[in-house]
Parts: sequence; C-alpha cells; structure tokens
Amino acid sequence: MKNLSLIGRILFALPFGILGINHFLMYDFYIGLLTSFIPGGGFTIIFVGAVLIIASICIILKKFIPLICWILAGLLFLFIVSIHIPHIFYETDIYKSKDAIVELFKDTSLMGGAIMIAAFYKEEKK
Repeated sequence: MKNLSLIGRILFALPFGILGINHFLMYDFYIGLLTSFIPGGGFTIIFVGAVLIIASICIILKKFIPLICWILAGLLFLFIVSIHIPHIFYETDIYKSKDAIVELFKDTSLMGGAIMIAAFYKEEKK
C-alpha cells in the first residue's frame, strides 16, 4: 500500500508541477487566458506557477499535505470561476467554448480530489 500511495501522490502532484513550470515557459499563452477582471496581470501568472510547483513538491515529499490540498482546491475554484465559466459564456468560437467546458469539468474533478485528500489524509506515525 505504501508503494501505491507514493504512485498516487506522484500521479496527482506531477501534472500540477508541470503546469506550474509551463506558467513560466509559456507565459504569453497564459496571459491570453486571463479575463479582464483578474488582478495583477503578469504577476498573477508567475505567482500561480510558483504555487503549483511548490504544491507539487510538497505533495510528493509528504509535507503539509492537507494545507497544500486546501490551497489547490481554492486555486482550482478560482480557475473555474474566473477563467472557465467566463470563457463558456463569452467565447464566440464554439470549439473554444467546448474546450472551456472540458477544462471546467477537469478542474472540478481535481478540486474534488484535492478536497478528499485534505479531508482524509493522516500523517504516518514514525
């Protein structure tokens, strides 16, 4: 079970880390996703990228897992409300609108997983 737990943590956390790195490498792409009411502009992109990388590392190393998962759940909720929902209703290209719906469902699922981990995670006794 310990090996499965490690594999599960890596499979859950690694995509967040990769997306965090992408926030630095694909900065222009993420700037294009920002809606007008998200404050901070470019700083927001860098900050979110750093949070995703730190969260990924903490989950893999089993540090502050409940706190980190609550932070991820909150961040995913903000993505849903401030990025995906506006793109669903205000996107003129039907294909991009459908992509926003897929992203909404993906982030909703990840948010649920983060909440479950935060709620049920127990520190191992040494």
